[in-house]
Amino acid sequence: MSSSARSLPGWLLLMGVLTMTAPIAIDMYLPAFPAMTTMLGAPGGAVERTLAIYLVGMGLGQLIYGPFSDRYGRKPPLYVGLVLFSIASLGCATATSIESLTAWRLVQALGGSVCMVVPRAVIRDHYSTQAAARAMSLMMLIIGVAPMLAPIIGAQILRVATWQAIFAVQAVFGLGLLLAMHFAMTESLVRNPALRLSWRSIGGTYASLLRHKQFMSLAMAGGFGMGGMFAYVIGSPHAIIEVYGVSPQTYSILFAVNALSMIIASQVNGRLLIHRHPSTLMRRALWLMPTVTVSSFVLALTGLLPLWLLLACLMGMMACQGFVGPNSAALALSQQSGRLGAASALLGTVQFACATVIGLGVSVLRTDDASGLTAMLALCGILACFFGRKGLALTIAEPAVRA
Repeated sequence: MSSSARSLPGWLLLMGVLTMTAPIAIDMYLPAFPAMTTMLGAPGGAVERTLAIYLVGMGLGQLIYGPFSDRYGRKPPLYVGLVLFSIASLGCATATSIESLTAWRLVQALGGSVCMVVPRAVIRDHYSTQAAARAMSLMMLIIGVAPMLAPIIGAQILRVATWQAIFAVQAVFGLGLLLAMHFAMTESLVRNPALRLSWRSIGGTYASLLRHKQFMSLAMAGGFGMGGMFAYVIGSPHAIIEVYGVSPQTYSILFAVNALSMIIASQVNGRLLIHRHPSTLMRRALWLMPTVTVSSFVLALTGLLPLWLLLACLMGMMACQGFVGPNSAALALSQQSGRLGAASALLGTVQFACATVIGLGVSVLRTDDASGLTAMLALCGILACFFGRKGLALTIAEPAVRA
């Protein structure tokens, strides 16, 4: 590993801040939902659906930016995406109806999705598989702070201004990233003029990636790991506040502690990667994830799951994702030289698709105890383990294959 990988170089710090765009856009306006519903005269659930439309836009946008970043370089798509994100943020701030807000949120997601694609590709441009896994673990230290702080920042903005100011802040954030990227980021891709870009070639690239068993298995493993996180985010308010009777204030602290467990685990993962291969660390976490989640489900069914034990299981699951997330991404991209942008895009889309399906499952499987939440967590743990071990086996069997 190069010496630059042993610290947090400036370009990697910028990649981490770019990736913060998604949690900031998703989580910052959550405290404003009641005020937005009242001010916009929106029907019940309409404001919540602007969150769902953002996730859809994130999934679709990544598929567009990936091939373009392979053809034109990493910086040009960032110019387009960040300008689009900033303009759409101002559009959200000036929206006077729920329909216009929903439309602007879709555009905002289509712009912001570039910040999910390019950073992963840039890391692989700079580093080998093992070093890339460590770099992604270091980056998670930055990324993990955003979901913890974004709702708090949004709530503080509401103390002195209206909900529109939240989106104005997001617009300023996008413009700041645009300037930082322009002046501080060096293009990391050597352009290949022979690479043709057409709808047919883009479709062929994605079709080839979908047939690549090692890539798809590891993408699904990371996707269901991310699905477990979304299950926790969506289902924990009901389970912890309503089932166990915890106050919202205490819940916010517990939420931060659980997020912190993933951050700490990702940093431990980064340290261990100095002397260990990502496949070794990921394999151990893949066994632990279903063990923890299935155990919590069984205990919930038998009525033997007190709050402290549920919290311990949640922390264990989040910690496992701190190992599975960065290692699965690095290994999935390890055999995709020449199409890292497209591979990074499809990787992100698969993750958001898995997370969306699991999130819908949690909302449907709503029970009077914690069994609904733990059932979805157990499903995520089992599927992440299944796909992850399949992907690792293919990685070992095909160390030098380029599909």
